[in-house]
Amino acid sequence: MISPMQPSAMPPSYTYRAEWDPERREYQARCLEFPGRLGSALTARGAVAAMENIVEEELSYLAESDQTPPPSLTDHRYSGTFLVRTSPTLHSRLTVEASEQGVSLNQWVVAKLADRQRAFSFNDLFD
Repeated sequence: MISPMQPSAMPPSYTYRAEWDPERREYQARCLEFPGRLGSALTARGAVAAMENIVEEELSYLAESDQTPPPSLTDHRYSGTFLVRTSPTLHSRLTVEASEQGVSLNQWVVAKLADRQRAFSFNDLFD
């Protein structure tokens, strides 16, 4: 658990995303750890900067009120293990597919997850 930020503490590395909003004709940025808040600007970088300012204000408020800020998704150390619940039908189908490919069910599911369509990301704007 993360304790409230002290003035000398480094802020967590939060996870930001920006996307174009065609109706507003501007970029909208969000911080995954602070849902419901948006920063906006004419550029993706500007929208993220606006969202970073909103997060800084929120962190200051949380510190002043002795509340714990949300943990960072970016700074978290992941084990690589998670449990997935599915229907018996899908479980059976994936097991058969894995067997047909000569790999374990785990290897087959990892391959399927790794091969999925990637969502558009902030970094795609600058590559």
